Amino acid sequence: MTSHPASAHGLSRGGFKPKQLIIALTAVGMLLLAGCATVDINQSVARTNQEAGDLTGGKLSFAQSDADRAKLQDSANAVLAKPLTQDAAVHLALINSPAMQALLAQSWADAAGAAQFGRLPNPILTLERLRTPSEIDIGRMLAFGLLDVLTLPQRFRMANAKAEQVQLQLTTDVVESVTQVRKAWVAALAAKQSLTYAQQVSDSAEASAELARRMLAVGNFNKLQRARQQAFYADAAAQLANASHAATASREALVRLLGLTEAQVPRLQLPERLPDIPVNARTGEDVSYAASRGRLDIKMARAALNATAVAQGLNAITSFTDIELSVIRNTAIERADGHRTNARGFEVAVKLPIFDWGGLQRDAMSAQMLASGNRLEASTRAAGSNLRESYSAYRTSYDIARHYRDEIVPLRKLIADENVLRYNGMIIGVFELLADSRDQIASVIAAINAQQQFWMADAALQSSIMGKPMLTQSVGVAPAAGSGGDAAH
Repeated sequence: MTSHPASAHGLSRGGFKPKQLIIALTAVGMLLLAGCATVDINQSVARTNQEAGDLTGGKLSFAQSDADRAKLQDSANAVLAKPLTQDAAVHLALINSPAMQALLAQSWADAAGAAQFGRLPNPILTLERLRTPSEIDIGRMLAFGLLDVLTLPQRFRMANAKAEQVQLQLTTDVVESVTQVRKAWVAALAAKQSLTYAQQVSDSAEASAELARRMLAVGNFNKLQRARQQAFYADAAAQLANASHAATASREALVRLLGLTEAQVPRLQLPERLPDIPVNARTGEDVSYAASRGRLDIKMARAALNATAVAQGLNAITSFTDIELSVIRNTAIERADGHRTNARGFEVAVKLPIFDWGGLQRDAMSAQMLASGNRLEASTRAAGSNLRESYSAYRTSYDIARHYRDEIVPLRKLIADENVLRYNGMIIGVFELLADSRDQIASVIAAINAQQQFWMADAALQSSIMGKPMLTQSVGVAPAAGSGGDAAH
């Protein structure tokens, strides 16, 4: 911001008066030097880590140089050296994902654009040289928008308001990205577990089908009984293929969100199973208290309202007219004797509101103000509803997962143990035993699905508490598939 001291220096050399204008221009120069808005992306990242610390763990980092990228790469390699927990997956995405780095870089660009609004346009220096047979005229003119100078405080407030919007948007985007990583990690582990049990079901069905084929060959089975076992095996094989693809697809979705390179992909180690559900679910009071610390959606709506209010005040002036001030110093040189004559003065250009009084612009800003106010009210009203819905999904999925853990799976195991005793006592045959084993495995798969639904709801609830509601999936687990019928009868 060096233009104003330079222009003031030019005026002092020319001896331009009145002095009040010199003082005013000098004051403007000092104001610009002291008040130019700046952008510090590291400070912005630190604030995001503070506001979303429950999700980021303070590990969001921005690489601006090759040295920074090498440091983050070393950290990513250290994370990949161990089985990837959910928190480790979030950490890895924050330091390794190019998409996350692009998000930070774009926020930096947006913040710089917002800060630019708080700076004055550069003055325009015009130089001219005219020759006539008798003299040479040299003209100098320095022009700048006087209205821009007068409205500088409003422009500076506008820049700060826009910068606040950019900061809140960054935090919101990070919360959304982290929530997607948490959900992808849950989906990958659940699919991996389900594939293991789907393989067991397929193996059991294959054994039943092979035994039925042999019994048909010796006349101990009819074609209907044999067909039932073969049909169940065919269905189990199809389910195994689907489970295998689901495991691959969910793992690759996690790979993309983590931003892994081809060299990093083979090093990705996932735990063998999902973590157990907590002993106690979060209470509604705990969730409400956590959300009361400040929701991002309400903060963003309020920041938009503040920015619109500042813009409306600025627009009330700029939509009406514009004023340009030019400082002029001309020199006429006589060609005959070299005598110089200096002329000094100023020029004021005013845009006359003859055809357009700016009424439509002011109406548009008034409408924007109303829209921003109503968006804030809508966000405030919807906040409680979104939180209640997210908590309901969380609590319901917790109760269902606990029901499978404490009731259904133990009962299925008890039934399986009793049937083993009955088989050993030759009360039931091998087909009944295999069918019961498949039923038990199906209940375990359903329990895994219930556990997956809980951890998905947990991630969505945490995001909703932060003020970024995610789409809530329907809560519920498909009932365990049947064993394939009464093959032994």
